[in-house]
Amino acid sequence: MTVKGVQFVTDTNGRKVAVLLDLAEWGEIWEDIYDGMLAQERADEPSESWEAVKERLQREGRLDD
Repeated sequence: MTVKGVQFVTDTNGRKVAVLLDLAEWGEIWEDIYDGMLAQERADEPSESWEAVKERLQREGRLDD
């Protein structure tokens, strides 16, 4: 089965190891996939509450009251 705008890269044993996507055809889906990958990669990063960020930015003069 072939899908328009999708090509597979194979290794010397014929195993699929990568995929090439035509971004004109699949760009929106790729953006969703990429966003998901970034979110997964950053899942263990520490986070700050909005209130803490807001307070810090106001203190630094980077956000108006």
